[in-house]
Amino acid sequence: MAVYKEPKTNTWKVYYRYTDWQGNRKQTTKRGFATKREALAWEREQLNKVTADLDMTFGSFVETYTVDMKNRIKENTWHTKEHILKTKILPYFEKRKISEIQPRDIISWQNEMLKAKDKSGKAYSPVYLKTIHNQLSAVFNHAVRFYGLRENPAAKAGSMGKEKGREMLFWTQEEYEKFSFAMMDKPVSFYAFEMLYWCGIREGELLALTPADFDFEKSIVTINKSYQRIDGRDVITDPKTPKSNRVIKMPQFLCEEMQEYMKQLYHVGKTDRLFEITKSYLHHEMDRGAKEAGVKRIRIDDLRHSHISLLIEMGYSAVAIADRVGHESINITYNYAHLFPSTQSDMADKLNDFRKAGM
Repeated sequence: MAVYKEPKTNTWKVYYRYTDWQGNRKQTTKRGFATKREALAWEREQLNKVTADLDMTFGSFVETYTVDMKNRIKENTWHTKEHILKTKILPYFEKRKISEIQPRDIISWQNEMLKAKDKSGKAYSPVYLKTIHNQLSAVFNHAVRFYGLRENPAAKAGSMGKEKGREMLFWTQEEYEKFSFAMMDKPVSFYAFEMLYWCGIREGELLALTPADFDFEKSIVTINKSYQRIDGRDVITDPKTPKSNRVIKMPQFLCEEMQEYMKQLYHVGKTDRLFEITKSYLHHEMDRGAKEAGVKRIRIDDLRHSHISLLIEMGYSAVAIADRVGHESINITYNYAHLFPSTQSDMADKLNDFRKAGM
């Protein structure tokens, strides 16, 4: 590297030469530094990055982390991670050397997050606080695993917030039927909510559905993608988890409803989206329908919970339900344990009978 002054602009520039991971020699130039000190500081930071020297700043390491991780993560997931890094983490740690950040610094940052308010003036939820901390910890973990950082100060400081989300709500079938009736004035809303409630699919899975995903002869719908709106673009991604790739058997009445809906869509091709609406549209319709039907307002995700609770009430096992909704069966058992009928008394009675028989 070399630093030169440009007389015409009275600024400084850096010629930067390096060898990339394939052994190729590269050269770039950075101009516009007001002082030689700034140019030298930038030069030193680039050297630290190339040699993976943890004398670099946290901000520079985040750039390295981005190069390493961005293409390994789904676009919508990275979008969320990047937003948290830029708005909640970098403003506090960007200029600090990553090797000098201590657990006490993490605790001070946590205290700032605990005092912070969102746009509506409310404190961050415990779940969001946990998410923010996890993103910071992920950066330090990467530095420990691949770049020789001695320890993760975020892990040592301990987390904030909590893992468990908000209270899980659901509608009974009677409540859903009242809501569904209120949706009948808008076909796209009615059929969208029918798919959500009777199939237990996720919001993004619904919005990615195409006519090609349905086989009405077999009464099945294939779930193999998810829809996201990112930076004003329609983005189709893989489903949330590998388990989410699944084939769902639909009740006959739902097959008939969806065939009826598709007949109304003259302009939709086999691979076009069936529901060209947004998540905000669904949330608005949920507000409207709940109010008109006189039922409690639940979240869109709670329709999925409602479907699962209905299947539990019908007597299906956690394994069978998990296969249908794209969950792990252990998650169904853990999250919905209170809804499964208790077998403890039956177990005790049978153990009692077993002992008596052996005496």
